Amino acid sequence: MARVLLLFGGRSAEHEVSCVSAVAVHQALETAGHQVIPLGIDKTGGWWLADPERRPFVADGRSVQLRLPRGVLSSGPDELGFDVVFPVLHGPYGEDGTVQGLLELVGVPYVGCPVLSSAVAMDKDVAKRLFVQAGLPTVDWSVVRHSDMADTASTVDRVVGEVGLPAFVKPVELGSSVGVSRVETEAELKEGIEVALGYGPKVIVEEEVVGREIEVAVLDGPRVSEPGEVVLESGWYDYGAKYHDDTSRFVAPAVLASALVSQARVLAARAFEVLECRGLARVDFFLEEGGRGFLLNELNTMPGFTPISGFPKMWEASGLSYAGLCDELIRLALSRV
Repeated sequence: MARVLLLFGGRSAEHEVSCVSAVAVHQALETAGHQVIPLGIDKTGGWWLADPERRPFVADGRSVQLRLPRGVLSSGPDELGFDVVFPVLHGPYGEDGTVQGLLELVGVPYVGCPVLSSAVAMDKDVAKRLFVQAGLPTVDWSVVRHSDMADTASTVDRVVGEVGLPAFVKPVELGSSVGVSRVETEAELKEGIEVALGYGPKVIVEEEVVGREIEVAVLDGPRVSEPGEVVLESGWYDYGAKYHDDTSRFVAPAVLASALVSQARVLAARAFEVLECRGLARVDFFLEEGGRGFLLNELNTMPGFTPISGFPKMWEASGLSYAGLCDELIRLALSRV
């Protein structure tokens, strides 16, 4: 069994989600027989040992340093030995290739996608361009940068012409619906863009698709799960619906005709390959029934691992338990050494 360094928290707006996910992963890894060291990254970038008995985890224990170039982890005079890193980090400074690059520099094996695919998948605009180039069906989108807002009126006109209204405005490098707005008017579009630009230098505006939200989980191989479906009772799949309230539920496996199941799995495997992914990813689609069929929305290289998250639920529906999934991810990471 491995000694696993479990990284959680991070500097992004998705800090809270990471802390919750890490608790479930910690328990699953211990169930699978691994020794786990929970290490939190606070919002300023500091590394701290966490009390494994405190739930959710908090990055407020003893200070930790990772020494270059050998990758020695120390807390004061004590060295902390570990075999592999499981970075349960979402968003910038964790899921975007930065931590992955650090681990590559020190030669430490880690769970998940390498630097290239992590960075590309984090930028929804760049990822969509690669999907289109590969012939994968995608949602229509438009890009807005800070400089475009010098002429707000023409920018709003351009975006409406490219994707129409209603639409969704998103920071290009965040997940969990952080900073996302659904807009119906040009005034709301302007406001939504300004909000999203508060999270980073580039924003994407996507067409609203009336259809079902279908997801597929992928592991190395690529091996693909049974598809799952986000079922909304009302509204849209915002942060609250994902993590805090009961306005949505996740159904796995999704109720789909066998031909659609096969199609979704083929498309998800191809998206995984196009972005040169490794380890794991969750691929999200809209299914426009009676219209364009499956439309690829985005690929997440470190999907949520909370108890209600879709990624582990889809693998459970495919015959792989939560503990078995986490154990398999450790095995895959160590096999690439």
